Amino acid sequence: MKNRNHTTEFILLGLSDNQEHQKILFVLFLFLYIITLFADVIIITLIMIDHKLHSPMFFFLSHFSFVDICILTITVPKLLDILLSDRKSISFSACIVQLFFFFCMANIEFFLLALMAYDRYVAICDPLHYTSKVNKRVCLQLVASSWVISAANALMHTLMTSELSFCGSNQIHHFFCDAPPLLKLSCSSTSINELLIFTEGGIMLLGPFLFIIASYVGIISAILRITSTKGRSKAFSTCSSHFTLVALFYGSVFFMYFRPSTSFSLDYDRIVSVVYSILIPMANPFIYSLRNTDIKMAVLKFIRCRNRSCRI
Repeated sequence: MKNRNHTTEFILLGLSDNQEHQKILFVLFLFLYIITLFADVIIITLIMIDHKLHSPMFFFLSHFSFVDICILTITVPKLLDILLSDRKSISFSACIVQLFFFFCMANIEFFLLALMAYDRYVAICDPLHYTSKVNKRVCLQLVASSWVISAANALMHTLMTSELSFCGSNQIHHFFCDAPPLLKLSCSSTSINELLIFTEGGIMLLGPFLFIIASYVGIISAILRITSTKGRSKAFSTCSSHFTLVALFYGSVFFMYFRPSTSFSLDYDRIVSVVYSILIPMANPFIYSLRNTDIKMAVLKFIRCRNRSCRI
């Protein structure tokens, strides 16, 4: 790897050159990072200890919260270091490792969003067979497959990127090592990498997305057949948060990755990357989890039982 690349380290330019802005952003992202970690850890803990939350939907949700923690931990600490100090460098190896884990976790989120849509589809459209179609064994197999496929896909993209030559400028106009700015920085041909993102990466992204769309077509059709207005409202409310996450996450990722590298705009790309790599994972526990009635009831029960010997 060193023989092929003259660059041994990169300089991450971050989000702003203004010192005052950097201090404000540091405080803001640090506060949001701590709050989000706390919220996600609470969600995972409650799902583990509360027997009422031992269902497929919350099983997928616990993994989703764990992946959010991983994504934020991959990107935010280095961003905070860049904002607080003058140490903006990252070694070539560390950059490649960061790229691998970010790709892997992002792919897993695609699959988990699809699994959540499948869970809601079976629960609403085929409730009589819910326990047989979405049992514990099936859930474990689906999640394990998602991890394996995502890791293999991320490894392939990472190896392809590591084979590029970086012999010119080593300044990355970004706050972490992501594929688009690295491709733009390379002094070798990136046509194969771009083709791989559009084809194989497109399959990895569009597959879960089309599955989610098909699931929601069935869900909406089933909900519209419900005669009770209250029943329709309740059914829609169970899917609204998930649909919001799908729209935000897929919209920003489509904009970031699935366009020619010649259309990259440094300022807009950094804003979009902040949305899908930091803001959306930070918003997930509040958009999806803490709006859930079962989660809120579990939180209240945990608070009441904290200083007593009652059983959760």
